[in-house]
Amino acid sequence: MIEINHSFRQDWPLVLKPKEFKKVIQDSNHKYITLVEIKNLKKRMEVMIPSFNVNPQLIGISTNEIIKINTKITPLHPDAEEQKNDYWSAYILKANKSTFVEIEIEYEITNTAIDKIKCLWLDIEWSNYGPFGTFKRFDGFVLPNFIDISEINSSNTNSIDPIKTHILGSLDDPIGILKSYMPENCLPTDILTIGESPLAIMQGRYIDYRNVNSNLISRLICKGFHPTSSLATASGMQTLINISGPTRVIISWLIGGIFKFFGIRGIFYRLAGEQARLIDDITGTTPPYDKSIVLGPKNTQTFCIKAAKTLNINVAVVDVNDLGRVKILSTNNDNNTEIIKRALTSNPAGNANQQTPLVLIRSNELS
Repeated sequence: MIEINHSFRQDWPLVLKPKEFKKVIQDSNHKYITLVEIKNLKKRMEVMIPSFNVNPQLIGISTNEIIKINTKITPLHPDAEEQKNDYWSAYILKANKSTFVEIEIEYEITNTAIDKIKCLWLDIEWSNYGPFGTFKRFDGFVLPNFIDISEINSSNTNSIDPIKTHILGSLDDPIGILKSYMPENCLPTDILTIGESPLAIMQGRYIDYRNVNSNLISRLICKGFHPTSSLATASGMQTLINISGPTRVIISWLIGGIFKFFGIRGIFYRLAGEQARLIDDITGTTPPYDKSIVLGPKNTQTFCIKAAKTLNINVAVVDVNDLGRVKILSTNNDNNTEIIKRALTSNPAGNANQQTPLVLIRSNELS
């Protein structure tokens, strides 16, 4: 009955995805123009969009450093006339169809704030209306603010080099980011690692906590986990339940509890699925993703093989924490496993706001 009830849970019929953006800078005046796609995943259901609002947030500077900020939303519906005003007219999105929205953000800031901006975050609040009733949906994404890498890591010769990047987002291409930020003096024997959360974010695998509707099961089970665990909150646990299913999570919790009674820990994480270990709850990721639940990345092995071939360097996706635990999700070369673990035990990338999702390991110097 629990599984049947879960299968009939309210799911989002519409999904929003950023497609492209461009940036225009004139002194202290900045303008971002981005295009987002809204797609109806249902095959036989028409869904209405009664409202669409955007709240832009400049991350890294204070309010008194912003002279002005203006937002313009232009619906680009394929079957409707172009709108000449700022009013959002309710729109019917037909089954299996897409529509587009252009978002223009123009802002002016003080000269002292120009170098302090980390990124522009678009917090989008919109609504869905249809046979299921009505509900609000929250989405957000980063408009990248690329940093000058001409003097960063260009001449580093250390055996382990954390590499700083801009705040990554779903508009970034993972392999393109590795190519843009890897030092020019890399050797084919070197290893370039990327954190699992930054890769997942670039794949769009994060959820606004306001979109997660926890039930009684998640609110009960989460209380059995350590307070620092990403599964110790109802929303974090509900996210896992939505992925693995309630039956698997409940059985894993029961069996894990029995083994824990006898002093054997970690059984739940082995039984509940890979995402049980990889989910990061809110505050677990650098702002502005600190209010999002970040899932583990997908297709990591394919990514490593493709990136290694494209960049002519070894690539690995890793999960590292301050306790010295190093988990290698995937790598193009299994022979590098011990070198990677030894190099990353001290967590050179950090777990705070260092903005160093990449680490270059010179394997010849560590062999």
